[in-house]
Amino acid sequence: MELSIAEEGEIVVVTLKGDIDLKDSSRMRQNLLDVPGDARAVIVDLSGVAMIDSSGIASLLEGFQEARKKGKDFVLAAPGDPVMRVLKLARLDTVFRIADDVTAAKEAVS
Repeated sequence: MELSIAEEGEIVVVTLKGDIDLKDSSRMRQNLLDVPGDARAVIVDLSGVAMIDSSGIASLLEGFQEARKKGKDFVLAAPGDPVMRVLKLARLDTVFRIADDVTAAKEAVS
């Protein structure tokens, strides 16, 4: 898994690429929990994610809960079909805000 973080004003964009499984999910989780305190929104760009397992979903959920606790918006951007299947299977597609792409996610939190 590749992970990059970009701060764009008050929005933090976490871009993930590759497979997110047990080996990588704790690193992703820690980065989501360590989002700077002055950010008002977190966008997780999933456009490059080919596969995510339950540990990856759990890490996204923890990041979401932490963001909400701190009053931040949390949006998943551009999840592909394999990721959406897992989200729907876990019925989390109704919990997370999901945008078609990063641009739409930025508009949603503006």
